[in-house]
Amino acid sequence: MDIPRNELFAVLQEFNPWWNGQVIRDLPDWERSAAQQIWRWASDGQSSRSLLVTGARQIGKTTLFRQTIRRLVASNYPPTNILYATFDHPLLKLAGLQQTLRAWDDLFPVNTERPRMLFLDEIQFVPDWQTWLKLQVDFHRENRIAVTGSASPLREASTESGVGRWETLPLATLSFAEYLMLRNVTLSDIPKVQSMRELLRWQDGEFARARASGRGLTAHFHDYLLRGGFPEPAQAQELARCQRLLREDIVDKVLKRDMTALYGVRRVLDLEKLFLYLCYHDGGILDVPSIARNLENVNRQSVVNYLDLFESTHLVYRLKPFGYGKEVLRGRDKVYLADAALPGAVLLLGQRLLEMPERLGAAVETAFFKHAFTRYYANTPTFSYWQDRKHRGTEVDLIAQMGNRIVPFEVKYRDAPIKPNDIRGLRRLLHEREIDLGYVITQRWEDFREITNDGTGRILAVPAPLACYWMSSVE
Repeated sequence: MDIPRNELFAVLQEFNPWWNGQVIRDLPDWERSAAQQIWRWASDGQSSRSLLVTGARQIGKTTLFRQTIRRLVASNYPPTNILYATFDHPLLKLAGLQQTLRAWDDLFPVNTERPRMLFLDEIQFVPDWQTWLKLQVDFHRENRIAVTGSASPLREASTESGVGRWETLPLATLSFAEYLMLRNVTLSDIPKVQSMRELLRWQDGEFARARASGRGLTAHFHDYLLRGGFPEPAQAQELARCQRLLREDIVDKVLKRDMTALYGVRRVLDLEKLFLYLCYHDGGILDVPSIARNLENVNRQSVVNYLDLFESTHLVYRLKPFGYGKEVLRGRDKVYLADAALPGAVLLLGQRLLEMPERLGAAVETAFFKHAFTRYYANTPTFSYWQDRKHRGTEVDLIAQMGNRIVPFEVKYRDAPIKPNDIRGLRRLLHEREIDLGYVITQRWEDFREITNDGTGRILAVPAPLACYWMSSVE
């Protein structure tokens, strides 16, 4: 659709104030850890690869792009060689990608002294964007292109056509450490570790000092579980408003707008029913036939299709069973929501979540999975869970596998000492797979120590607030 050129110019100039020497306003001074990864990409003069930043709606992708642009401008990069555009904007959505780029060319003829930097938001609204990006990387090396999307086909695009042409950066919601920065919580006496494996060398006195300095994290961690890691809602002063924003800006817009616009979904009520079910069973193992029976007028295939859509819009993560062959293909998926605060917000639990041991434990497990996902992603991990079919009820909540390295985690967030029977699944897995180290993520600070070293593998118990803080603080 042809858009009047002056209207297109006005929108682009509003999005790109640096063209006129203006500063970029309303940006936080602190940056997420992902900002360093994007900056390394932007400042790499040797690579022609593009960058795909994926993640849920309202997760902070645009802020990361604008912070990168701010750093480029501050480093004397030619301002008119930098373009930011979001195709979530109605006018740019109508104009399309090519017309938008032609308007940029008309405003500022190409300056070939430095590559042109294109930061394109919500690229999934551009038809055939994958083909366009592939051609740009192959034949227009003078352009460096970064794109974001809050819905796949980004996931599919990152496979065959993207090999060697672009790299993918999946962005989760704020980590616990980032949340503390957002809320201006300063911590000075928490010991620093690069890997929790370092705890194997600690003496009793070091554990005691860490317990004393870390206990204050628990209240902030519980607040994090209630407020979540979406930046704008997390900054709200009142918890009720924070959780309302989570429902309205995150969940409702994805279910009622993105699903309709991108995937043509019409049975939005069925989607809502399934999402509510997942909120009740966050961190649970999915039984599709049972779900279909519990949700009226939703058949099994629809459940499978809707789960795929939730994963495509980054509302859920799914894990396969640990193992090989039939035990994976025939096994049931385990599901985690994108953020630990979503179930409490959707189910209107408020502060009551902290008084519900099962729901609180599920929230901690979801939060910990997200931290493990972010911590290990650069090592191209496979995440799974494990159940011993021979011993019912024997399981391990989360396993991160990077090549031959296997790191198992069991989450036991409850106000009771860890007993041998509580970790029998973890002990059995360590023994059967000859794994040297596993972790129990706990509530009680008194359990913070190495709790077993009996020849079946060593097990470290680490309080959840400290584990999440450390996993989100490493560089």
